Amino acid sequence: MNQPRSAPTLAVVGATGAVGTVMLQILSQHADIWGEIRLIASSRSAGRKLTVRGEEVEVHALAEEAFEGVDIALFDLPDEIAAQWAPIAAAKGAVVVDNSAAFRMDPDVPLVVPEVNPHAVRVRPRGIVATPNCTTLSMIVAVGALHAEFGLRELVVSSYQAVSGVGMAGVEALREQTKLVAGTELGTAPGDVRRAVGEATGPFPEPIALNVLPWVGSPADDGWSSEEMKIRGESRKILDRPDLKVSATCVRVPVVTTHSLAVHARFENEITVQRAYEILSTSPGVVVFDNPAAGEFLTPADVVGTDPTWVGRVRRALDDPCALDFFVCGDNLRKGSALNTAQIAELVAAEWSG
Repeated sequence: MNQPRSAPTLAVVGATGAVGTVMLQILSQHADIWGEIRLIASSRSAGRKLTVRGEEVEVHALAEEAFEGVDIALFDLPDEIAAQWAPIAAAKGAVVVDNSAAFRMDPDVPLVVPEVNPHAVRVRPRGIVATPNCTTLSMIVAVGALHAEFGLRELVVSSYQAVSGVGMAGVEALREQTKLVAGTELGTAPGDVRRAVGEATGPFPEPIALNVLPWVGSPADDGWSSEEMKIRGESRKILDRPDLKVSATCVRVPVVTTHSLAVHARFENEITVQRAYEILSTSPGVVVFDNPAAGEFLTPADVVGTDPTWVGRVRRALDDPCALDFFVCGDNLRKGSALNTAQIAELVAAEWSG
């Protein structure tokens, strides 16, 4: 076991990807608590140089020896690659913070959101800590704060998910399709957008420009999608409520980055909008922006590139004094991916100085 040191060595695995790029920005912006920062990616990226903390750092190929001397490793890799390599890194003595879906529901791997369940990071029998799906992360900080005060009983959510949730291929597909439809009269007749886009739908089953797709993820049982089941399972695990009732409908929308969700939350106790404002406004990682009477709304276009969970349209349900309806937005590449991973790493790093 590594002896505690004041400046642990950090590895960023998947450093050249979309989330990895944001991770390097965050590491450069946050307090510098790290010794060496080692960048790791696929062999085709080996030798590239990326900037972190104002310095150029060479990228190493993903290999067992790349984890020699690493204390904490941040993984942003496809599920199957993370499933293979995270245990290898852990066996080398690194604490792995994994951003894939490979370990999220493993009972021996904590699923951590530092604002909600920071204590969970301390028990990691496999040497791995998981970070939730970007959609769950876009809402769970706000939901967790309300749960701590009022006791959550049920969640009904509809997501409006940005195309960057599937990586650069999704962003490129939206931009290319937007070029095809811009300045036209498309969107006024059945199938006209589909015919214009043709087979150039990218990673999506249908056009995303001038459209919304009521499907995110892969097929699960009984007509549900994998993304909808992730919201259910992850919310239950993070909040330590295995019996929590959760129903989700996930929708892809033509937004580059930042997920939004409409949330209906039912609690054990009666709730008021004023008390909800008080709880949310004083919760770390949450910003309340709610002034519809003045025509001021939070939107993905305003939230993108920021760290907090933004909350607006807060209303008590008309027919249930124990239920609240609200709208949330969160940058899916920052808090939804890189930021939460970095925050977990900072929790683990505190063990070195503590």
